[in-house]
Amino acid sequence: MGCGSCSTGGGCSPAGCKSNGSCLTNGCSKLDVYDWLSHMDMPVNYKPFSIVEVKFKGSRKEFFLNNDNVYLENGDLVVVEANTGGYDIGHVSITGELVRMQMTKRRVKEEDVLKKIYRRATPADVDKWKAAKDMEWETMHSARKLALSLNLSMKLSDVDYQADKSKATFYYTAEGRVDFRELIKKMAESFRIRIEMRQIGMRQEASRLGGIGSCGRELCCSTWLTDFKTVSTSAARYQNLSLNTLKLAGQCGKLKCCLNYELDTYMDALKHIPDNVNYLKTLKGDARLQKTDIFKKQMWFSYPREESWIAVPLARVKEIQQMNKDGVLPDDLLVFVEVEKEFVKAPDYENVVGQDSLTRLDERNRNAKKKNKNRNKNKPNPNNQNGSPNNNQPKPANVAAPQNAGVQPKQQGPKPEGGNNNPNRNRNRNNRNRNRQNRPDGNSGGGGDQPKQ
Repeated sequence: MGCGSCSTGGGCSPAGCKSNGSCLTNGCSKLDVYDWLSHMDMPVNYKPFSIVEVKFKGSRKEFFLNNDNVYLENGDLVVVEANTGGYDIGHVSITGELVRMQMTKRRVKEEDVLKKIYRRATPADVDKWKAAKDMEWETMHSARKLALSLNLSMKLSDVDYQADKSKATFYYTAEGRVDFRELIKKMAESFRIRIEMRQIGMRQEASRLGGIGSCGRELCCSTWLTDFKTVSTSAARYQNLSLNTLKLAGQCGKLKCCLNYELDTYMDALKHIPDNVNYLKTLKGDARLQKTDIFKKQMWFSYPREESWIAVPLARVKEIQQMNKDGVLPDDLLVFVEVEKEFVKAPDYENVVGQDSLTRLDERNRNAKKKNKNRNKNKPNPNNQNGSPNNNQPKPANVAAPQNAGVQPKQQGPKPEGGNNNPNRNRNRNNRNRNRQNRPDGNSGGGGDQPKQ
């Protein structure tokens, strides 16, 4: 969706309007939800659910009571009751029965929802709300300078102003406990508002700030991910990934959340892989395990003094392992390797779209040049008398040239293909006619009529 508040007029992105979820067109809001129950027909006596979910800057979402039964849709700006007095403005994210399901998921009871929706946001409310949002950037930098002057080991990452400019929430990250009582006093004197300090983790900080991951897409934590599960290095070991912290860590400095996405698939595949197969005993020596392909179900072994690896199927590995338990040693692993040569035929693609190849003109010109080159090689050279057909006939020494020797004889026979479109062919024909005229006997040397003497 295009953004109406940014100067570019294009789609909202991290480099677009930079509203961080407060865009009026709802184009760059984080954690958008698709209401898949909105098009369902409700019963006649159905009473709409009185609780609405409203989202604010970042990934903060709260539930509010709609006691006045105001008709609301997704993306509408509403004025809601704030936590500590005053009011705030947010976007409606979910309405209807889907709110009941979200409350069940988050384990929120209906009687626990006490704050209510006042009204739809008026143009005056929106102007005041935007003015409060414009103060956040300057306020955050001023608060950072105050924290540095007090030598506090904390990092202020974001500031969230309330719509009525009566309160500001500062989000910070720190490794340990921080005594910021003196900082709050100075910020209250400087900004003349109520201050609330809220400590968040590294993952929450990355979700609020957003960005582009190593995959080229927006961060999952800032677009759709809501539950931050713990990620351990065992997830990388199960997937045979190198334990390189530079590649496995995300922008938050922690292990990437996407390591858990395919972990269940690997765990199911690892059920068929035998455990404790570090080496296999043979008469040739102990073959140590070098690599395991989980999905191909193959294991590579190598002998101590050999560099080559031997790929052994999983069924053969289990068989050799059972033989070792029984005290039987096979001769070599190569005896159990099944060598199967598969001739993979190249896929034959069919042009179902009707498009021609991009190099079709180049191939046509190349073939035409080859044909012309071969045709010119087969033709006799008129300048070379040894190759002329009348080379064996005796020529008189002193014979006067005929009177009409300068007249060009009419050429009979089939007309050459292509007409006069080929310049090489016309050039060869003119040279041949010029040589015929210069001969003393007036003989054309071809199959045409000879001039009369």
